[in-house]
Amino acid sequence: MSFQFIPTAEASIVTLMASINRVIVNPLIYFLFALALVYFLYGLLKYLLSPDNEELRTSSKSHMLWGIFGMFIMIAVFGIMNLLLGTLGVGKGQIDINSGDYKIGTMK
Repeated sequence: MSFQFIPTAEASIVTLMASINRVIVNPLIYFLFALALVYFLYGLLKYLLSPDNEELRTSSKSHMLWGIFGMFIMIAVFGIMNLLLGTLGVGKGQIDINSGDYKIGTMK
């Protein structure tokens, strides 16, 4: 006979990691990538609209460079996260046709 005073929920670490990746990490990466893209496009627009002002063109080159750098970092983080999750066995998920259950992944 077991007496549990504190209710517990059972979940695997794989399910937790997949949920954190899906709910927190991926949207954050997408948002930061979009922010870097907007920053790059802002620098590009400033560069194209100021052919006479050399000081403004220099600062807009810096904006474009940092935008490209930010996009590169976000792509690298996305790749590292997918590599880490793939190594640990967290897949994209599979749907069982017979029962309709959704399976996140299993540890290998």
